Amino acid sequence: MRTLRYSLLGLLVLALLLVGAVVWFDQATRSEIEGYERAVAARAAETPPLDAGAFTELPLPVQRYFAFVFLMSPPQHVTHAVIEMEGQFRRPLTESFAPTTARQVVSARAPDMVFAADTPILGPLWAIAYDVYLDGEMEMAARLLSTVTVMEERSTPALNRTSLQRWLLESPTFPMALLPGGPVTWEAVDENRARAIVRAHGEEASLVATFGPDGALLRFDAEADGDLTTPYHGAGEQVTRGDYQIVDGVRVPMSFEIARAAGGERFPFWVGRITSIRFESQ
Repeated sequence: MRTLRYSLLGLLVLALLLVGAVVWFDQATRSEIEGYERAVAARAAETPPLDAGAFTELPLPVQRYFAFVFLMSPPQHVTHAVIEMEGQFRRPLTESFAPTTARQVVSARAPDMVFAADTPILGPLWAIAYDVYLDGEMEMAARLLSTVTVMEERSTPALNRTSLQRWLLESPTFPMALLPGGPVTWEAVDENRARAIVRAHGEEASLVATFGPDGALLRFDAEADGDLTTPYHGAGEQVTRGDYQIVDGVRVPMSFEIARAAGGERFPFWVGRITSIRFESQ
């Protein structure tokens, strides 16, 4: 009996040590992400505001879009946005979806952003995944129990371009980033579409926006197929948005569906809605 008690005590101590290690790594990972968020906010505060004028030089559907989203003059004082989301997420190279919560801190003046998501894996097991795009370079990782790294990607020219496209794909939730005079320029396509092109750090990415009759930006589409074999989703090739609501005098789409696309088919991987959005100022 004494041996059994010692064995059970040893197992208990081991379990407590493992739980303590997981808690420590979880706090360390989240502190790391918070550090990236502070860096995004600091860089945004140092970047001059974009030009709220020169609307008449833009394609007509883009002029209608800005008239729709900005109830008053565009808020040039906004430096970055803090966005909370929830929904269903499909991990790369899988077919099933799982409930997911996410937080995004993104610059409204330059293509800098941090996205972090918590996703259950199996039973009590979870993973935290984050993407960081800062000063033209990206970092991407997924950690099981915030501890074991199961996917990690470092900066390459191709991934940096993907992250640049990701910032552009997310921009309808902070539309002041799309104003003239910043990293985004617009080209006319037809009466309901325009091409948004973002340039930064020697890289370029573009998406074609489709606008509704009221001016709302309904979707962004890439013009090239994605590589569906990668261990990460990257930007995704298509996003649809809806349920526009007013936040601080700005109409923001609260629902979204982001998908990969190739060969004429689309494969959604992140479907949900914004639960909280806050525009921060200098």
